Amino acid sequence: MKKTLLATALLSCAITAHAADQNEASSLSPVIVTATRTAITADEALSSVSVITRADIERLQPLSVSDLLTGLPGVSFANSGGYGQQTSLFMRGTNSSHTLVLIDGVRIGSVGNGLAAFEQLPVEQIERIEIVRGPRSSLYGADAIGGVIQIFTRHGSRDGGLQPSFSLTTGSNHLLRGQVGLSGGSEHAWYNLGVGAQYTRGINACRIGAGEVFAGCFTDEPDRDAYRNQNLSANGGYRWDNGAELSGTWLRSLGEIHFDGSYQNRSRTVQQVAGSSFSLNPLQAWKTTLSVGQNLDRYDNYENRDFVGYIYSRRNQASWQNDVSVADNQLLTLGVDWQDEHIDSDTGFLGTRRNNTGGYVQYQGTFGRNELQLSARRDHNGQFGNHNTGAVAWGYHFDRGLRLSASYGSAFHAPTFNDLYYPYGSGNPDLKPEESRSAELGLSQRLDVWNWAVNAYQTRIDQLIALDSNYFPSNISKARIRGVEGQLGVNLAGWQLQGYLTWLQPRNQDGGPNDGNVLPRRPGHTARVDLDRRFGEYGVGVTVNAAGRAYDDATNVHPLAGYATTDLRASWRFAPDWQVEARLANVFDRHYETVWYFNQPGRSAFLTLRYNPALR
Repeated sequence: MKKTLLATALLSCAITAHAADQNEASSLSPVIVTATRTAITADEALSSVSVITRADIERLQPLSVSDLLTGLPGVSFANSGGYGQQTSLFMRGTNSSHTLVLIDGVRIGSVGNGLAAFEQLPVEQIERIEIVRGPRSSLYGADAIGGVIQIFTRHGSRDGGLQPSFSLTTGSNHLLRGQVGLSGGSEHAWYNLGVGAQYTRGINACRIGAGEVFAGCFTDEPDRDAYRNQNLSANGGYRWDNGAELSGTWLRSLGEIHFDGSYQNRSRTVQQVAGSSFSLNPLQAWKTTLSVGQNLDRYDNYENRDFVGYIYSRRNQASWQNDVSVADNQLLTLGVDWQDEHIDSDTGFLGTRRNNTGGYVQYQGTFGRNELQLSARRDHNGQFGNHNTGAVAWGYHFDRGLRLSASYGSAFHAPTFNDLYYPYGSGNPDLKPEESRSAELGLSQRLDVWNWAVNAYQTRIDQLIALDSNYFPSNISKARIRGVEGQLGVNLAGWQLQGYLTWLQPRNQDGGPNDGNVLPRRPGHTARVDLDRRFGEYGVGVTVNAAGRAYDDATNVHPLAGYATTDLRASWRFAPDWQVEARLANVFDRHYETVWYFNQPGRSAFLTLRYNPALR
């Protein structure tokens, strides 16, 4: 196994995220950086990983990040009423704040609630997504109990030349979306600029009768809840002849969401992330990288046109990473991460600022057919003191691409500012940090025309933070999550098939009145099948998504019924750089809910015109 010295995931957006043609890439193991913070192939990762490329995005024609990721192994979403409404991710049955989300190497997510605003991320500005399942606190620190998702924005190529891109989408519920991009580069430099906008009249987010159900927290407003978004992105970099490299990235998303509420029913949002990185090789076997970044988000809340309040949060961050090749096929990584979190609100929080500093070390080695990865980290949280985490993983390669892997890791999560101090009596300053221990066993195989993988895992979480029947956060002394994930990919006679299946058992085990109950909003089973085929200039495809029964609350009183949806899609490349795409979502008009009493879109049709020289 040849280890490539790559200092941080931030650099990879310019180096490794250039997507090859999907038909060719399907038989190869893609390069990833999120699993180990260094560049390795997916086959070398001793964890369960998924990679979504730009070619996948244009093939699947999603309108949102949740559209794109729903049904992947261990991944489920809860959405409060359609496009643009609050969307929470549950990775491997852990809490929605237990998945660390990065954009071009910069940590994102509200300092207030700990959630990344997936609903505000423009899918047309995304080049690539890497998903790593399982604990990663020993590399990234807090929050990575369920896994890590890294999103790489679109970038320029070093192949030279100026490349414009353009897309326009229209569809049901008065949807209109447009994107314009300009990218280019030379032997040493690359850049990309993108601007986009989206509007939809939306659906009625909350089902009739919700005002009675939620006892005044919501009102019956049988109207359409509109959503609009404007977004801008820019990134670029320069690489000198001696290997030194400077890169930077910036993404800003402005949204306006209408919803049903008795105290507020409209929000204007700002989501912004920016980062820069510089790397060089002081010695042939040593690469060092310094990176800085910031993410901020702001919510201005209104009741109709009257301003009622705001919440603003900011996270500054910096890291120093060193990758040292100590011998052939052996890589040692050492680094330090720092972050400072700040929150501000018109209502006031009892605490508004804290910082965290963490140091980590990782070893990766290959010995014949064996792979070994060891990592350890110590974090000092300014509010909750020191936390030690670690991980060990082993893999063995048999003949014909068959591999066995086993791993064990610990992780932690500090309560968010909302958990601790949210005004109006909804915070609990006595909360303790959550701590987890996970074990996993995996078996996988990759051949020329097909690949498959099965992973079984168990995660135990102490002091899990959950909302009680009065929506008051408290610690559950113990929770246990067991799961099995399977995936199968086949490329045969021009057909491309991807299938995913997840079985999940997330249980409360605190010995109290809810002991044995299923943790909220985690379906016990999910499945997804993608089937695609190209016929020359034409492409067709279908996606089937299914989810089993879940519960919306810790007491398991409010069930969420299982469901299955079917999407059809087609495309026509009518000119060398031009393509028209059509998608029919939820073909059979299934009614379903992922959050109790909140609607999801019914049957919807979309049409896209795309200009992209990369289609050649």
